[in-house]
Amino acid sequence: MKLNSEGVKDRAAFQDKGYVLYDFDREEMINATRREPEWVHFGAGNIFRAFHANIAQRLLNSGIMKTGIIVVEGFDYEIIEKMYRPHDDLSILVTLKNGEEGSGKGAIEKTVIGSIAESCILDSENKAEYDRLKEIFRAPSLKLATFTITEKGYNLKDAKGGYLKDVAADLENGPEKPASYIGKVAALLYERYLGGGAPIAMVSTDNCSHNGDRLREAVCAFAEGWTENGRAEKGFLDYINDPSRVSFPWSMIDKITPRPDSSVEELLKADSIDGLENVITSRKTWVAPFVNAEECEYLVIEDDFPGGRPELSKAGVIFTDRETVDKVERMKVCTCLNPLHTALAVYGCLLSYEKIADEMKDEDLKKLVTRLGYTEGLVVVTDPGVIDPKEFIDACVNVRIPNPFMPDTPQRIATDTSQKLPIRFGETIKNYIKKGMDTKELTAIPLVFAGWLRYLMAVDDEGNAFELSPDPLLSEVTSFVKDIKLGECTKEEAEKAVSGLLKDKRIFGVDLYEAGLSEKVLTYFSELIKGRGAVRAVLEKYL
Repeated sequence: MKLNSEGVKDRAAFQDKGYVLYDFDREEMINATRREPEWVHFGAGNIFRAFHANIAQRLLNSGIMKTGIIVVEGFDYEIIEKMYRPHDDLSILVTLKNGEEGSGKGAIEKTVIGSIAESCILDSENKAEYDRLKEIFRAPSLKLATFTITEKGYNLKDAKGGYLKDVAADLENGPEKPASYIGKVAALLYERYLGGGAPIAMVSTDNCSHNGDRLREAVCAFAEGWTENGRAEKGFLDYINDPSRVSFPWSMIDKITPRPDSSVEELLKADSIDGLENVITSRKTWVAPFVNAEECEYLVIEDDFPGGRPELSKAGVIFTDRETVDKVERMKVCTCLNPLHTALAVYGCLLSYEKIADEMKDEDLKKLVTRLGYTEGLVVVTDPGVIDPKEFIDACVNVRIPNPFMPDTPQRIATDTSQKLPIRFGETIKNYIKKGMDTKELTAIPLVFAGWLRYLMAVDDEGNAFELSPDPLLSEVTSFVKDIKLGECTKEEAEKAVSGLLKDKRIFGVDLYEAGLSEKVLTYFSELIKGRGAVRAVLEKYL
């Protein structure tokens, strides 16, 4: 059995192995999409294949949609070259459901995803690839562009506040051959403007606060720069700033989608499907012809689509107003899931765990996330109305995170922690201050901060060195703890070393001294660095 257009013609072979196949004429869908594209997506990673592509497949299966998705990769071209195109843009979604406790086996659902009509590379130096994208963006039929390019994909500036080198060059050189990711996106919007300026919704579905504004601000930086220096027609900026023509809706997305897991790969190989090996690209991206994900998923989007939209609500997408999206996003990102994940990521690395699910069997870590979510988080959450906060966190703590069949790791979730702390914890602290509540009552949040400082030392609780996960500020933040040795540092010495970091609002969202949390963080940190076993001792002492 082969995962390609020719291989899936033997539907019986796949179905006999328990695979659910797409139920539409894929060739007809591909042709219809090329003629009149409606939906383009930037970011060809796992969350896209597990969520967006599956939404489209359900709508195609039911006849609600006639066209599929065109996926565009702008960061790691090898994802397209080495994985999408060799499999004719087909992939396998393995949904891992939490089985009965103690059974040792969960329910596995295997689906062949065929809703991707075309895969493209966002390379302005490749004329054929870029011309095709220009053609897509000139199409009046195009209704929306969605994004999963990660939170840092929208950053145009470096840590010192200056424009990144490729961004600065793009702003000066204009939209002809941009090098930066958002510069290319802005150039494609300029192409749409030149082609008649048809309306479009630019929908970030990345896991960051007010994601639509992040995308709008990034695109506008190029539109403003190009029109000011005469590199683009002045009407382009008016086009971008006209919400009746170009919108940037907010959204909240939630679906745990870990990197391809070897146990899932072996499960699929047992079905006699060839060519399922993972590929690690030169940019360190893990990709495979399959994606493994949990069953639970949420996507809430501000209903602002000037050119219309597919009936995504019939596949479970919730459409509402901006205020409600904001409440849902804050509920999830600042309280009910993301902070719990970050806490488990930091302490999971320190305690040498390899799976997030296993951490939930650890009574100390379960106490940490329970206090973090229920005690310290829910008290400042506003109920968004469309999703109940307590029910959401109940599902996270009792079903989703403990799912033993979800091969997610603390090491993966620890990626880019410096970018996550200000949103996942800083916003809660701000809410405490805004409501006049005493931040000194917090325990779990300062424990996470102190744990992260301890994590930056890259030594686990047994004194063994480990590799820190990628983070754009890694060299900067690790410099604060580079001279600290386990068992050889007083609290005063620790404070002298990390005080500058604790004052950094970029990292924590607030100055921890001004917020009244520095003393607790330093107390916990000074105890965490006492020596081997100190991490476990601190958790037992304070929880």
